[in-house]
Amino acid sequence: MAGNLTIEELRKAAEAGGIDTVLVCCVDMQGRLMGKRFHVTNFLESSHEETHCCNYMLATDLEMATPDGYATTSWQAGYGDYVMKPDLSTMRRVPWLEGTALVLCDLLDHHTHEPVPQSPRQILKVQRARLKELGYEAMMATELEFFLFEQSYRDLARSGYRDLQPISDYNEDYHILQTTKEEGIMRPVRNHLVAAGVPVENSKGEAETGQEELNIRYAEALDCADHHTIAKHAVKEIAWMHGKAATFLPKWDARKVGSSSHVHMSLWADGKPAFYDKDADHGMSELMRHFMAGLIEYADEYTVFLAPYVNSYKRFMKGTFAPTRLVWSVDNRTAGFRLCGEGSKGVRVECRIGGSDLNPFLALAVLLAAGIAGIEEKLELAEPTRGDIYQNEKARHIPSSLREATETLRGSKMLRAALGDAVVDHYVRCAEWEQEEFDKAVTDWELKRGFERA
Repeated sequence: MAGNLTIEELRKAAEAGGIDTVLVCCVDMQGRLMGKRFHVTNFLESSHEETHCCNYMLATDLEMATPDGYATTSWQAGYGDYVMKPDLSTMRRVPWLEGTALVLCDLLDHHTHEPVPQSPRQILKVQRARLKELGYEAMMATELEFFLFEQSYRDLARSGYRDLQPISDYNEDYHILQTTKEEGIMRPVRNHLVAAGVPVENSKGEAETGQEELNIRYAEALDCADHHTIAKHAVKEIAWMHGKAATFLPKWDARKVGSSSHVHMSLWADGKPAFYDKDADHGMSELMRHFMAGLIEYADEYTVFLAPYVNSYKRFMKGTFAPTRLVWSVDNRTAGFRLCGEGSKGVRVECRIGGSDLNPFLALAVLLAAGIAGIEEKLELAEPTRGDIYQNEKARHIPSSLREATETLRGSKMLRAALGDAVVDHYVRCAEWEQEEFDKAVTDWELKRGFERA
């Protein structure tokens, strides 16, 4: 993997007093870094081999509640332990925290020491292995969009998240003057991440007030997901350290454009791009056409992994650069899937469905599963759709709600074959719980609309 700190280098840094803390982290269902802070002496003595966490780590929601209905763990089963097995190849310094290193862990069954199938990192590893059996490696990249606010997390929470003030006053898409005003945060984000071994290419203003985009160089699929998760965590911590707040909520204001996380992908074989055929239309190889056909054919079934919350679906609005239709096009940002790098060795497909709230391990895994299905089934790719796809009534619509997407996931034969019934049922329950919690809520919209007039 893409860490930049070996165990021997950590030992030397500890002896010199340069590192005293090691963040030992796993990735939960929501894509967050969860774990423990170890004193470096204990980590070097024993915890670099393994440590433990409660097995509710893969059965909680954003609030760390303990929903019922999970087969893996429950109050009845007593909430036992998972083994956290550090992947030492991911170890790196955390330059924005003094004297700190970080390592990512795989989750193992406490009794068998076998990988936990429902673990996001393991789900992606399984799809990488399937792809390898076919002779390919996935190269992928994600774009991280988010909003920065003038207030701190604590101030916003105490205000009930009212009167949120974005860090800028106007649409700052590609805007150098406005983003200069934000360099106090974004420059440390870029530089600290690069120093941590995350290959940031650039940051830019996005198409709304206070909206940012962070672009990271493409990498092998697991590295890509690792980079995304660490970068998202870093953005939040660095914003907090400067008294500001960053949100990856896809739609925080109904009047404003939402935040996405586009995923770029291509397959390589023997170190060369396998999606490229200089003699084919658009430079797209037959392999690429089958892969893209799979992405489109099964998009309804995996949407819940690209849009995992009720709020996620409020982003899919015409005229906002968020897609609404499940078709592909050539360099057209109104489509769910965009062909990029047409006619060149960099030819690739960009999936524009995912929101800023996605878990990259799960998103990349299901995209690969759909692409593999397209290859194995030799699915034929339709002709590209042209023009304003928002107005194309014939094209299939992206699922319009979490409820709808959950049902398509529940019935997905493709994902049940690729991920296993236990994994699909686990994440169906995760989505059901999100919907159940929302259905119990009374929103500001309901109060404003009906308090007096109902």
